[in-house]
Amino acid sequence: MINKESFDEVKHLQLIISGFIGLIMLTGIFSCEKEEFVDDPADRLEFSTDTVFFDTVFTTVGSATQRFTVRNPHDQKIKISSIALAGGKDSDYRLNINGRSTSRLNNVKLEAKDSLFIFVEVTVDPTSTDQPLMVKDSVVFKREASTQDVKLIAWGQDVRLIKGQELSTQTWTPDKPYLIYNSALVDTGSTLTIEAGTNIHFHRNSRFYVAGTLICEGRKDNPVIFQGDRPEEDYSDIPGQWGGIWLMPGSKNSRLNHTVIKNAITGLQVDSIAQPSNPTLELSNVKIMHMSHAGILAKGSSIRAYNCLITDCGSYAAALWQGGEYAFYHTTFANYWSAFSRNTPSVELNNYFTDAQNNLQVRDLYKAHFSNCIIYGNRPPEIGFDFKASGASDYSFSHCLIRTGSFRQLDPDHTEQIIENKDPLFISPEKENYRLDTLSPAIDQGDVATGNAFPTDLLNNSRIEDEAPDLGAYEYIPNHNPSER
Repeated sequence: MINKESFDEVKHLQLIISGFIGLIMLTGIFSCEKEEFVDDPADRLEFSTDTVFFDTVFTTVGSATQRFTVRNPHDQKIKISSIALAGGKDSDYRLNINGRSTSRLNNVKLEAKDSLFIFVEVTVDPTSTDQPLMVKDSVVFKREASTQDVKLIAWGQDVRLIKGQELSTQTWTPDKPYLIYNSALVDTGSTLTIEAGTNIHFHRNSRFYVAGTLICEGRKDNPVIFQGDRPEEDYSDIPGQWGGIWLMPGSKNSRLNHTVIKNAITGLQVDSIAQPSNPTLELSNVKIMHMSHAGILAKGSSIRAYNCLITDCGSYAAALWQGGEYAFYHTTFANYWSAFSRNTPSVELNNYFTDAQNNLQVRDLYKAHFSNCIIYGNRPPEIGFDFKASGASDYSFSHCLIRTGSFRQLDPDHTEQIIENKDPLFISPEKENYRLDTLSPAIDQGDVATGNAFPTDLLNNSRIEDEAPDLGAYEYIPNHNPSER
């Protein structure tokens, strides 16, 4: 028989056991409670940068390391399903996250108001001819309902990086390509000279501003080339990859010889006010091609050009607006733009503009002279005029082949020896070969005096050894290699 004292001991033990079990159950309840995470897609991660640049110029096979931070600015945890390189295991980049070297890390929890350091390393061989100019990837952050990324950019070749710089007087040499990121400016009163064979690449949306003077000293077999930063074959004829060259008001005495400008929005925008007998810009043996807007956009400026090819432009090969003074000799304007419908002529002249207050301002067209030129394309007419009678409009065409359309648009008082609406029979516009075929109506139709003034063509072939010079930038040479262009 259990006495009262023993009974009280048993009861006390039961209370202790019950309390212990309750504590265990309470602990279990709290331990099973679901963690609270931010799950609204609008609640974004914050990064110390949106793009990680490896802008060290690589001189040997090597690597570089950069870092950025990821921050959770919210009052609750964020669960990141994965942090990974978009290029995966084949990427030139490597990540180090929380001390772990990897290309991917899953189920990362970032505490409220906390940050995470991510180190990025890249290894490139800048001496490899197979290495692309720019090595790109991105770090992708995936959550349940949203995705964010940080871009990675390194220079795969040994380049000279120009990043948003103002340039004083200097000379660029061809030993390394130049890469312009976030545009560049040739300062007022300064002259940038670019030697033959120099390649200048531009990142997306970058422009080349010239407030001073630009001199390009290319040669036939070693031109100066301005182009985008995607030199792969698939991008060779893609327009709009960069902004273009802008000769700003006040720039003067720029000269481009044996120069190629391609794949931009506007090849050359020329805004300097015209100065009679002192051209803002002289172009000789220049190719401008694959522009999403215009090859040349001139606004009241002064341009002298010869042996030039301007082709494949989304709107104008040459828009000579707001008056000015222009002279084109032996230039081929050949616009076979096919990306979408073009509703503008290849060449357009006007003598006015509308100012910021929407007032019409007339500016005289002192001269626009075209001699021994071809103005042709796949949209008639390929020449357009928009003049105000209150301003001067002095223009002339001598010994030119022009697509004017089904009606005679050219005033005979402004023309001499014009061939209208005859196909010039280029060898292969679709292959960018604008030399003349053997049956071209442009052969021997040029003005002899103009031919004598410019005795060699864009390929350095003689114009003065036969009956008369041919029209356009190229002289027809029998038995010449038809693939050269």
